[in-house]
Amino acid sequence: MESMAGCGMSWLKILGAVIVGALLLTVGILLGHFAIPKGGNGQGAPSWVQTVGRDLSESLLQSFMDQVESGKIRENLKSLASQPHMATTKGDEELVKLLLSRWQDPQIGLDSASEDVYGAFLSFPDPQRPNSVAVVENSSQIFSTRRSEKNVTADQAHADVVQPYAAYAPPGNPRGRLVYANQGKHSDYQELVNMGIDLNGTIAITRYGGAGRAAKAVNGAEFGVAGVVVYTDPADINDGRASDEETYPNSWYMPPSGVERGSYNGYFGDLLTPYYPAKEFTYRIKESEIQGIPPIPTQPIGFEDAQTLICDVQVNVHNQRVIKNSSNVMGFIRGSEEPDRYVLYGNHRDSWVHGAIDPSSGTAVMLEITRVLGKMLKEGKWRPRRSIIFGSWGAEEFGLIGSTEYTEEFYSKLRERSVAYINVDISVFANATLRAQGTPPAQSVIFAAAKQVQTPASSSVSVYDNWRNHFNRISPSYGVIPNLGSLGAGSDYASFIHYLGITSMDIAYTYDRNKTSARIYPAYHTAFDTFDYADRFIDPGFTSHQAVARTAGNVLLRLADSLVLPLNVSDYGEKLEELYSVAAQGDFLANLTVNNLSLDPLKAAIGRFKSVAADFNQRVTKLKEEESPSPLQIRMVNDQIMLLERAFLNPQAFPNKYYYSHVIWASKSSDEATFPGLADAYTSALETGDWDQVRKHLTIVVQAVESAASALEAVA
Repeated sequence: MESMAGCGMSWLKILGAVIVGALLLTVGILLGHFAIPKGGNGQGAPSWVQTVGRDLSESLLQSFMDQVESGKIRENLKSLASQPHMATTKGDEELVKLLLSRWQDPQIGLDSASEDVYGAFLSFPDPQRPNSVAVVENSSQIFSTRRSEKNVTADQAHADVVQPYAAYAPPGNPRGRLVYANQGKHSDYQELVNMGIDLNGTIAITRYGGAGRAAKAVNGAEFGVAGVVVYTDPADINDGRASDEETYPNSWYMPPSGVERGSYNGYFGDLLTPYYPAKEFTYRIKESEIQGIPPIPTQPIGFEDAQTLICDVQVNVHNQRVIKNSSNVMGFIRGSEEPDRYVLYGNHRDSWVHGAIDPSSGTAVMLEITRVLGKMLKEGKWRPRRSIIFGSWGAEEFGLIGSTEYTEEFYSKLRERSVAYINVDISVFANATLRAQGTPPAQSVIFAAAKQVQTPASSSVSVYDNWRNHFNRISPSYGVIPNLGSLGAGSDYASFIHYLGITSMDIAYTYDRNKTSARIYPAYHTAFDTFDYADRFIDPGFTSHQAVARTAGNVLLRLADSLVLPLNVSDYGEKLEELYSVAAQGDFLANLTVNNLSLDPLKAAIGRFKSVAADFNQRVTKLKEEESPSPLQIRMVNDQIMLLERAFLNPQAFPNKYYYSHVIWASKSSDEATFPGLADAYTSALETGDWDQVRKHLTIVVQAVESAASALEAVA
C-alpha cells in the first residue's frame, strides 16, 4: 500500500508539471504573437533585419542630382588649376592637403580620409640645362627650339611651368640627318628602308598619333635611328588651323608654340616594382631591365618649330630619373548593410602643367560629388548600402602609377570585395555630348543614369537621347542605342580591369565629331591647359561639368545602394558575338580552316554563355519580384554579378605584357577586331607560318568564355 501511494503522488506531480509547462508555452506564444508587430520591426529584432532588404531610393537619387551645382564645380576648378601641379612638386603637395581638408571637413566630409605614399620612379628635365632640338651647320648652331610655350594669357605664366620634355627618355646629344618618319610606327620605318633610305645615325621626326609615344623611339632604335623628335601636327589636332589669329586665346585651338608633354612609357605602374607596391621595403629591378621606354634621346616640340627644322639636327636631352614620394589621397564612406563590398570612384590629381582639363576637370567633379554626399552623410539623411572608396591618384601622368600601386598593395582585398570602378579623368573634353567607355555589364547602369539627367542644352532632352544622337550602334537586343566605347589603358581604370578584373567605366563629355576631327582637345598636355581656356572655350557656365557630375554620381549611387547590383551580365553576350563574327568570316576563317583550326568550340561556348546569362537574369527577375527576398539569395546573385568579370582573367595568357590578363580586353597590335590574343597570334602566323599560337589562343578564349558561363550558373 505504501509503494502504491508513492507512485500515485509521482504521477500527480508529473501531470501538474506538464499542465504548468503547457500554460507557460501558450502564454509565450500569445505574447510573441501580439507583442511583436507583424512587420518584424519590434525592439527584440536586430537592427539589420529592418534594413537588410532596403533598395535604392529614387527620391534620394533625385535630391543628390538637384544639389549638384555648376558654380561649385567652377570654383573647384579655379582652385585646382591655379598653379602647375606635376607629380611630387609643391603644387601637387598642396592639392593633397586640399583634398584631405575637404574629405575630413566636419560638415561636408566623408567618414575618413588618408594619404598613402609610394616611392615612384619618375623622370624630370634638368632645370639648369634645358632640352632642345637644334639645327646645326658644320660646327655652328643656326637655330634652336623654344624652351617653353609663348605666354598668351596671365594665368598661363608661372615659375613652376615645366619645360617640354619626353618623360623617361634617356639623356644624350645625338646629331644626324633629319628624316620624316610619319607617326613612328614600325611600318613607317620599314617603308623608309624599302625606299632605300639608310636610317642608321639619323634623327627621325614623327608626329603624334598612330603609335604610342614610347613606341616611336623603340621602333626607330630598331632601325638604327639615333634620336627622335615628336611634334603635334595642326592637321591632327587643330583642324588645320596654324596661325596665331586662329588659335588660343582667340579660339580653342593650340597655338603654334604649343608642345604636348607626356610619359614615354609603354607600360603602366611603377617601372622598378612590377606587381609589387612601390614601398620603401620593396625589391626593385635594375634600370637596365626596364622595358618599354625610349632607348634613344627623344624630345617633343611645337609645330611652329617643326617647320623650321632642316638638314642636320642635334637632339639635346638632359633628363634625370629619380625615385620620389608620390601620394594617393583616399576617402571612405562605410556601407551600412554590406560594408565589405566596395564601389570605387577615382581620378588622378597630377598634371603636366596647370592641367585645368586634364585632370582637374575630373577632380572638380569628384569634389562636388563628395560635397553633396558628405553633406547628406553628416546630416544623417543617408548612408550607402555598400562602402564607397574615393581615390585621388598620384603620378598618373608618368604611367598610371598611383592607381596601379594601390591595386598591387590591396590586390586580394580588392579582388574579393570590389563591385565596380568608376573613372572620371577628363570630365569635359568639350560640351556636345556624353562619351562613356566600359565593360558590357556597365552599359545598363550608365544608360539608366543618363536617362535621368537632362542635357545642358535643353531640359526636354536627356543626356541619354543626346548621346544616342551623336554616337550610336544597332544592338541585336535593344535596337538603336548609344555606343559604349571599350577601355584601353589610357587612364586609371587600367589596373582595375586588366589586372583585377573589376567591372570598370570611364565617363566624360566630349565634342561633336561632325564639327572637328581633333584627336583630343587641342590644349592637351600643354601650358595652355588653364582655367581661362576651360572657362571660355571648353565649358562656359560649367553645365557640362554639372551633367557629368550628375550622371557619374547617379551611377555611383545606383551601384552603392541598389539591392541587386544594376549590372546586366547578358550584355557580355553581344560583345562576344561581335568579336567572334570577325574571326568567323572572310580570309580569317579561310586561313583557320586551311590550317585545321575550328571555331566550333568557341561558337558553342558563346552560345552556352548567352543561354546561362539569360537563365541567370530570369532568376534575378523572380528574386526581385519576391516581397521579402532572402538576404542570402540576394548576396549570392550579387557575388555572381560581381565576379563575372574575374572569370575572363588568365594570368598566363599574355606572359610578355605586364598586368594584362583579361582575355577580352587585353592590348593588341593586330588590326583584326577580334579577341586580342587570337588577333595577334593570327597576324603573326600569316608572317611566320606558325599556327600553334593561334591554337593556343583559341583554347584560352574558349576556356575563358566557358569559365564565365560557369560563374553564372545556379549555385548547387
